[in-house]
Amino acid sequence: MTGHTLVLASNNAGKLAELQAMFAPLGVRLIRQAELGIPEAPEPHRTFVENALAKARHASAASGLPALADDAGLCVEAFGGLPGVDTAYYATQFGYEKGDAHNVRALLEQMRGITDRRAAMVSTLVAVRSPQDPEPLVATGRVSGRITEAPQGHNGFGFDPVMWIPAFGQTFAQLPTEVKNAHSHRGRAAQAMLELMRERWYADE
Repeated sequence: MTGHTLVLASNNAGKLAELQAMFAPLGVRLIRQAELGIPEAPEPHRTFVENALAKARHASAASGLPALADDAGLCVEAFGGLPGVDTAYYATQFGYEKGDAHNVRALLEQMRGITDRRAAMVSTLVAVRSPQDPEPLVATGRVSGRITEAPQGHNGFGFDPVMWIPAFGQTFAQLPTEVKNAHSHRGRAAQAMLELMRERWYADE
């Protein structure tokens, strides 16, 4: 594990910056797979962990380096945990174009008249030393809340404007970015992954 360079199986620059800052204490450098000319992996699975594992294996196989991948989404209690892995494309199921604003609109329409507004934002991070790694590191972060009746706040992205967090009495979109990142599903998953790497991969250094 010399140099601690990991390929991030994502082409999202914001995600890279967020994770890079969190993993800096370990001396880990993250490189986006796009910088190495690696195309995005297919995500055919129905669970976050299977998709993240598929993405991590794909990036590791193509680069010859350890890889880190995440899969995340919104799990609505009244819908049996859906949209889940289909979160990014949620609006397209209802005839809207893909996009955050359309996703929020479609969700509020589908939840009209539903009193059980419980939901969770879930992020699963998977890291592999190689494509054949028999013991991938798996870390999950989860934030429970409720879906609001209307969007509130202008920060964040995705379903943040309708994800009300009881601990803060606000939606994710009303929180300052640094507060959201520290308490977000991805932030919690990254903290857990950091501990796993420290314990399993870099313990003897």
